[in-house]
Amino acid sequence: MILEIVFAAGCFWGVEQNFERIDGVTQVVSGYAGGNYDNPTYDEVLKNKNLKSSGFTSFLKNIGITNDDELTPEQGLINHTEVVKVSYNSDIVSTEKLINNFWEIHDPTQVNGQGNDIGDNYRSALYWTTKDQEAIALSTGQKFQKLLNAKGYGKIVTEIKKLDKFWPAENYHQDYLLKNPNGYCPNHSTGVKFDQTMKKPVVHKLIEPLGGMEILVIEAEDKGSCLYCLQFEKEVTSKYKGSIPLRSAPTSALKGFDLKTPTWATPTIFFIKNAKEVWAKQGYMTPSEFYKALGEFKLGKDSEAFNVAFDDATDGRFCKQYEIFKNTPDGVFIDKLSGRPLFDTRDRFNSKSGWLSFTKPVEGEVYEKADNSLGMKRTEIRSKSSDIHLGHVFSDGPNGKPRYCINATVLEFIARKDIKL
Repeated sequence: MILEIVFAAGCFWGVEQNFERIDGVTQVVSGYAGGNYDNPTYDEVLKNKNLKSSGFTSFLKNIGITNDDELTPEQGLINHTEVVKVSYNSDIVSTEKLINNFWEIHDPTQVNGQGNDIGDNYRSALYWTTKDQEAIALSTGQKFQKLLNAKGYGKIVTEIKKLDKFWPAENYHQDYLLKNPNGYCPNHSTGVKFDQTMKKPVVHKLIEPLGGMEILVIEAEDKGSCLYCLQFEKEVTSKYKGSIPLRSAPTSALKGFDLKTPTWATPTIFFIKNAKEVWAKQGYMTPSEFYKALGEFKLGKDSEAFNVAFDDATDGRFCKQYEIFKNTPDGVFIDKLSGRPLFDTRDRFNSKSGWLSFTKPVEGEVYEKADNSLGMKRTEIRSKSSDIHLGHVFSDGPNGKPRYCINATVLEFIARKDIKL
């Protein structure tokens, strides 16, 4: 049987994605509910968020507890809250499982907000469509209240009410996180679980400052629950071999760091120096975005290397770094940011051009791009991992081979004997 139930647990983008991953859920639609005016728009709901609302019967009153903090609406207007309407096959997934999940993914004790999203449009609510759903919501809520109390949390303030009207949100809000890959996985949960007494808690390895420069990627406590964490790991973390240490961990594993940026959104990427935050970004970063930020952190935005890497500049002929690298012993030249191998000394030759020259790159680590700048037709070479500019390739190499003309300032060198396999 296909049933419907409506949940409000903060910004509907993350809530929508959460329920879409549950087997048996057939459709999730973002929208608005709980207010007393028709045809709400996103702008209207935001505009009205400063009104004191929640004139509905709260969870506490439903179970016979008086909530002295109950707010009354001003001027008779009750604002809508951001919700998701979940359609599900009750033969595949139970109503209790969905409602338990709802309690666990947010903080039902926070009044008019979730995390840093403050306002009655982010209030916690459950709008049922069957009496069975209502009974399960109340009974599971009572159980969850006891679990919350044991962890020091206050009273649940979730609205539990029969659904009056659901208003679908604008099209651009539907599947928002899928349409916007630079998103994040909001984490407003208390960490309290219904089955916490049945499972051993996951203990993450303690992460303490290393000193000097380092990179921290803050993941969800359960990394598998955050699609953006998994995507960043696949595209960046798993391939990164740079000289600045990069570690991933949930917030609970951190100790001794001076971080200013909130870590409730995952992933959150921090650039750290001597245990203090230098720069941070909440949300997924593409490899290009990550490495440009890393370039500013490691190289300095005004450095010659940064200009070559990100502004397509060119080293001066016979520059200092060229003179250092032109006669290095047996080894590999690597991307200065990602640490990925780019060129081998076995393929290096002296072109007498004043730039490092190679007959070929390391397979699969660079890509070519047409370059028609400066009134010339050339083929640019870029790093596949970091997307930084490396140089150009020409057809005048030795014995009919290509000549990869590469800027030395965007490279680092590792002797073959020091390469870790």
